[in-house]
Amino acid sequence: MSELKSLGRKVDYSFDYSPEFLEAIPNKNSARNYFVKLNCEEFTCVCPITHQPDFATLIIRYIPDEKLVESKSLKLYLTSFRNTGTFHEDVVNRIADDLINLLEPRYLEVEGLFRIRGGIAIEPFVNYGRGEFEELAKTRLAEHK
Repeated sequence: MSELKSLGRKVDYSFDYSPEFLEAIPNKNSARNYFVKLNCEEFTCVCPITHQPDFATLIIRYIPDEKLVESKSLKLYLTSFRNTGTFHEDVVNRIADDLINLLEPRYLEVEGLFRIRGGIAIEPFVNYGRGEFEELAKTRLAEHK
């Protein structure tokens, strides 16, 4: 794993969207289906119109295939949204797309629990499934509350 760019090294943070931070490590348990759940309770971005800060808890769940997301790289990646102007719905879709491209998971979902601003809490949810997990994706989306 010496090819990892950030794990075990000092890395300068970026506060502008930087998907190049994301890195994967081998999944040593790829023969088994299992969920990985990541709670990111200190996510921030800014409104693209007002530039006011938005705060959220992001919940990422996935069933890995051959790769896992390396957690330090995920932290650096999520921090890179700090000054990025983006709508809540767009940010969860962008994160899902970036993780799907990196990991090629069997199943993935990203949920954003954004704090109330202007009297409205926005909580977008996006998911993806491939192969035998396409039906799971349809069911979880239809039953999402």
